[in-house]
Amino acid sequence: MSLLQYHSELITKVAAVRDKAAFAELFDFFAPRLKGYLMQQGADAHTAEEIAQDVMVTLWRKADLFDPAKASASTWLYRIARNRRIDKLRRQKSAELDPEDPSLHPSEEPDVAVEMDARVREERVREAMTSLPSEQADVVRLAFFKGLSHSEIAGEIGLPLGTVKSRIRLAFARLRQVLEADSAIDVD
Repeated sequence: MSLLQYHSELITKVAAVRDKAAFAELFDFFAPRLKGYLMQQGADAHTAEEIAQDVMVTLWRKADLFDPAKASASTWLYRIARNRRIDKLRRQKSAELDPEDPSLHPSEEPDVAVEMDARVREERVREAMTSLPSEQADVVRLAFFKGLSHSEIAGEIGLPLGTVKSRIRLAFARLRQVLEADSAIDVD
């Protein structure tokens, strides 16, 4: 009997009757080899030992999943070890935080004056929008509140693209006049 067949037979015993002697023999043979393999792959001694033990625990718990027709015992165990190492690396990378990440820094306190100016400006624009003819106000709402392109607006309301662009241009001219007149009143 070859060593490959012998190891497969030992795993079958572990799966069938939880044979501790068979498991001990597998552990003695594979644990140091798995540790060495993991260290060759770049794991430090402690991590390699931890993963190797985890693989052997997996062998004990899931020996019934081993199929000698699909892989040898060593191939199966080394694949488990490789996958565990990859999982561990992924967890470590996701756990590491970049101290320079802007999302980890508190945001600056908003400037009250800037917020007030923005609110006043927003209110003025809303009031100025009421002075627009409805067909101009509609295209401005579609372009700037819904974020549609000029072509999408033309398709949605069934107008030629040139008409949509003209209405937006006329609406801006009208809004500029109203807002400039408001700011002239505020300055006086």
